[in-house]
Amino acid sequence: MNDCIFCKIIAGEIPSAKIYEDEHTYSFLDISPNNIGHSLVLPKKHVENIHDITEEDLEHVIRTVKKMSDAIKKGVDADGINIVMNNGKYAGQVIFHSHTHVIPRFKEDGFHHWQGKYKYQDGEMRDLAEKIKAKL
Repeated sequence: MNDCIFCKIIAGEIPSAKIYEDEHTYSFLDISPNNIGHSLVLPKKHVENIHDITEEDLEHVIRTVKKMSDAIKKGVDADGINIVMNNGKYAGQVIFHSHTHVIPRFKEDGFHHWQGKYKYQDGEMRDLAEKIKAKL
């Protein structure tokens, strides 16, 4: 895509702090990190999100996510790693080129997770599980 910032980064038209690249994926430090070492892993093919990526390309992405997670954890001496992928505007996706965040976590970093707020009614979980399984 001509106007995709991530496509331009992959093509070398916009500079990035690249930390890994192979035939299928590209990884670089996030310009606005939650913590030091926060990085992104992208498929080189432009796809909007997880709903558009092929299984083959997703396999390449997750392999790179694993590789980057190990390297980043060791590189910044993190206590843990979060793997996050926002899919769609209302899930927090801002740039519409599929990307996975690899976020190093530290014991006292103050970065909090969401709290479970939805309470299922009696039988609702069972019914919902069946509804979702029917779409597989």
